Amino acid sequence: ALAHNVTLVNTSHLRVELIERGIEFRSTTDSEVAAKLIGYFTQESHHMREGIRRTMELIEGAYAMVLITRDCLYAFRDPNGIRPLVLGRLADDSGYVVASETCALDIVGARYVRDIDPGEVIRISDDGIASEQAVPPRVRANCIFEHVYFARPDSIMDGATVYQSRVWMGRRLAQEAPAQADICIGVPDSGIPGAIGYSRESGIPYSEGIVKNRYVGRTFIQPTQELRNMGIRLKLNPMPSSIEGRRVVVIDDSIVRGNTSRQLVQMLRDAGAVEVHMRIVSPEVKWPCFYGIDTDTQDQLISARKTPEEVCEWIGADSLAFLSVEGLLSCVPEGGYCCSCFDGAYPVEIPAVFSQGKFLAGYTPNNLTKASANSHR
Repeated sequence: ALAHNVTLVNTSHLRVELIERGIEFRSTTDSEVAAKLIGYFTQESHHMREGIRRTMELIEGAYAMVLITRDCLYAFRDPNGIRPLVLGRLADDSGYVVASETCALDIVGARYVRDIDPGEVIRISDDGIASEQAVPPRVRANCIFEHVYFARPDSIMDGATVYQSRVWMGRRLAQEAPAQADICIGVPDSGIPGAIGYSRESGIPYSEGIVKNRYVGRTFIQPTQELRNMGIRLKLNPMPSSIEGRRVVVIDDSIVRGNTSRQLVQMLRDAGAVEVHMRIVSPEVKWPCFYGIDTDTQDQLISARKTPEEVCEWIGADSLAFLSVEGLLSCVPEGGYCCSCFDGAYPVEIPAVFSQGKFLAGYTPNNLTKASANSHR
């Protein structure tokens, strides 16, 4: 059995090669390609660890995988470390736990041991734990969006709590982009720590002004615009008692397509806000992500098509500002980060097909690893 957080960029030709060797597929998923590769090489070498190693030499992209057999568990991570993977140990030392985030360890009463290193494979069995550097690590490129949006605030990433990093982002944003407002509110959930930080730094009182429906998922990941628009109304509801007659500064984690911000600004005005100032605790998302975020074409990204002033006008806000890349990086632990959604510097080379047409309007192959995540500390 294989569990994963994975998006591979070179599965097409790997799938063709496997089919030519008689391997059958039942889906179009990346994980099935990885699983079939591991099975093929394991059968050829008669050793599971060797099958994993050979697979890691071939697949390209972002992945954190856990594979369980009859008598042991393997866990491995891509050589850039784009996706997180942590090792924990149960409180009574009766076993080990592997998860994407440390908050999962807390739930089962396990203590954090360490991050699994990029390119590393660990094997857990009755004999204990063994580690091997299956493929050489590359330039470190942890996904910066984990700190901004994906990770739970109670997780620890790269030595700091995600919550505290987001509070620092709000503080830094208040320094870079002050606003004249009566209250500061956050878009739940990931915008709330930033709003607390912005409030503390600016002195603008923090208030809960938006209620979130806990039974609605992430809206920007919905497959169609109609579903996304419906999801926003179902997900967020402003409170007139907090907002009416006030100038409001709204803190959100990001603007991807702009639909949430546009509807939210109108909803806040309908609730009685006299001014709405949007402040975003991340830079402008201008480039699509090929490593696991559902922004696969550049024409979907509003900041790739419009200036900040044009975005502000389109969403209907009185003002709009984004945190700088430098400001964002100052709020997270030191280390290498993938900021490709902000700057187009992809740490793993993407297939040429994605450079054509609407996928990457301004892309050239020289943009890739030459401007790699190495520039981000």
